[in-house]
Amino acid sequence: MTRSSRRARRALASARVLDQVVADQLPLVARLPEAHRHRAADFLAELVMLSQAYRHHAAGWITRRELERRGVGHVSRIAVIRRRSSLSSAQFTEQD
Repeated sequence: MTRSSRRARRALASARVLDQVVADQLPLVARLPEAHRHRAADFLAELVMLSQAYRHHAAGWITRRELERRGVGHVSRIAVIRRRSSLSSAQFTEQD
């Protein structure tokens, strides 16, 4: 077993896990209220793009370093979506 084939198998396995997470969540997203549906769709879109990066790495089109860079970018965008959502759903009291 060569290093590149092991790398490709691991990358494809990671992509499949991400794809399964997205597939499992899609029916739930459709039942959410509009405001929450948009947020959930944004999360899932980032996971789909990360899955694609793993496939590109498996094909040898991008390096491990580029995969890591893209992964950090997707995780950081997910964090922004979470912060944006928690700020918009914050409840304020009269003292605020």
